[in-house]
Amino acid sequence: MIVNRLDCDELHARVDALADLLVDTVDGGASIGFLAPLDRAEALVWWKERAAAVAAGQLAVWTALDGERVVGTVSLAFPDKPNSRHRAELVKLMVHRDARGQGLGRTLLTTAEEAAAAAGITLLHLDTETDSLAEHLYRTAGWTRIGAIPDYAAAPDGVLRPTSIYFKKLGPTAA
Repeated sequence: MIVNRLDCDELHARVDALADLLVDTVDGGASIGFLAPLDRAEALVWWKERAAAVAAGQLAVWTALDGERVVGTVSLAFPDKPNSRHRAELVKLMVHRDARGQGLGRTLLTTAEEAAAAAGITLLHLDTETDSLAEHLYRTAGWTRIGAIPDYAAAPDGVLRPTSIYFKKLGPTAA
């Protein structure tokens, strides 16, 4: 697997494959902000709308490639406020159902963490569906759970589910 950070042009070039990955992830039951069934056209629009944030440096997107096929992605969202430039939010970690169980989620997570630390980010945060497979990944990667919010978001099947909030300190001050 090759993991690459996308610039705006590369995001546009891979938008079809990213849309397919998003549809597969939602169809697989991952709670990442969409309801099933996710229309591919909606997934295309969603990814295309991310391009401006990538161009502005507000969003960093990585893809994992198996040959030319996009099998995973992860992003970091950077705040625009002066008092929060030390932190970033880990968003939209996705692995295609055919590529799961091979450590790709951990590889993408590590890639984002290392890039954040290299950029001077000292704190990462995220939310994920409580009791999901993703939650297990974050716990075993050293993230700290600070609590859960009940009925936070609808899962792809429309049922309200709790979300767990996590953080991870990076850099020399990380415990």
